[in-house]
Amino acid sequence: MTTLMIQGTTSDAGKSTVVAALCRWLARQGVSVAPFKPQNMALNSAVTADGGEIGRSTALQALACGIEPHSDMNPVLLKPQSDRGAQVILRGQVHGNMDALDYHAYKAEARDSVVAAWQALSERHDVIVAEGAGSPAEINLRTNDIANMGFAEAIDCPVLLVGDIDKGGVFAQLVGTLALVSDSERARIQGFVINRFRGDRALLEPGLAWLGERTGKPVLGVLPYLHGLVLDAEDAVGTRSDSEPGALKVIVPVPPRISNHNDFDPLRLHPGVDIRFIGSEQPIPPADVILLPGSKSTRSDLAWLRAQGWERAIHRHLRYGGMVYGICGGFQMLGTALHDPAGLEGEPGSTPGLGLLAMETRMVVGKQLENVAGRLLLETERDIPVTGYEIHNGVTTGEALERPLVRLGDRNDGAISEDGQVMGSYLHGIFDHPDACTSLLQILGLASTPPTIDYHQHRQQTLDRLADALEESTDTDALMALVTSA
Repeated sequence: MTTLMIQGTTSDAGKSTVVAALCRWLARQGVSVAPFKPQNMALNSAVTADGGEIGRSTALQALACGIEPHSDMNPVLLKPQSDRGAQVILRGQVHGNMDALDYHAYKAEARDSVVAAWQALSERHDVIVAEGAGSPAEINLRTNDIANMGFAEAIDCPVLLVGDIDKGGVFAQLVGTLALVSDSERARIQGFVINRFRGDRALLEPGLAWLGERTGKPVLGVLPYLHGLVLDAEDAVGTRSDSEPGALKVIVPVPPRISNHNDFDPLRLHPGVDIRFIGSEQPIPPADVILLPGSKSTRSDLAWLRAQGWERAIHRHLRYGGMVYGICGGFQMLGTALHDPAGLEGEPGSTPGLGLLAMETRMVVGKQLENVAGRLLLETERDIPVTGYEIHNGVTTGEALERPLVRLGDRNDGAISEDGQVMGSYLHGIFDHPDACTSLLQILGLASTPPTIDYHQHRQQTLDRLADALEESTDTDALMALVTSA
């Protein structure tokens, strides 16, 4: 068994993409490989085969390996609930809520869970490709580090350092990071990968030669900027994709604790949908559909919506015949009230909902974590399959649920208003299945019927595209030597 760790000079240097590419390339070589991220901070998460919760990007990397995601792949997941606190997920299950200082002190204890998860995963696979978080040169976070060099030192694995040339200053990023790590950590770095390069590589060669002479470490690859890349993101909300004239206009508010915004990736890829994400202090444009996303702090995000003018905009939108759809936290907001007596998502208390569906939600201890499949309950002549996953604490009750949106096994989920303008459900990933996506878009007002992209197939093709780029742009012999050396 061998572990190779990919670390980055900054957040969003492309670590997750490089790990996904490396995992798919190794899997295509017949290697039994699995991804591993010791610690992740993200509000985009996925449900694992063993009923746990991990970061969404790690689940994508498992797909690249051709295996089911498992909670051992991301033993510590931090889901921010405020600027200073987060819910701590330990080996797939909720451990509790901690503020930043408490968690910093807890990291020494969390290290045992990280190493135990890595050992368990290593017993099942020949190669582990681990991913760091942020940068190893964050001096203030070095004590009891489990995310970057602290983990690499604990298990004694080699490291590749990724820098993003598209941001500018990539040579300063790489050399500066080397200068700020310890001697043993510097020796552990076996080379560099430069990510998101545009242009003629010949113009880059003098810089690469200088970097090698300055550091004594090789550049093992220069990965190209891949235009149109749409893959599960950890945090950054993707911009809209190109759409056809006359496309369905969809807008999505982006509150501070938006979660699982990758729910909307299939719509970003759809040629018949013009989807826009609206952040703080941005004007709310007219649209055909308003989609309310999931949230890690539903009541506080609802307060943000009100402060930004969304409640008034939604009611005006409905008066003019528009459609509103809510997912998970967004679905909860559509009801008459949200109750959090134990303070699971923030300060204890209750908040009036938007009052668009006759239902109430109460936050309860014990998170619903499940991958599900079923069918849409729409007035059509055929069953429309739907797949997805649930991640929520809320229990919703009320007469609105007597008009459900989906049937999942032996139970119903979601609701549709009597006039059909307002609907939603707890189901994340509801647009992923092409049949469900097509049917929902028709209900939401898409007049034309351009072909819906099969999102599952798209993800597989994109992972192959990443692996192809890695194979063409890196020293694959050196990479294979790193992951096969005992």
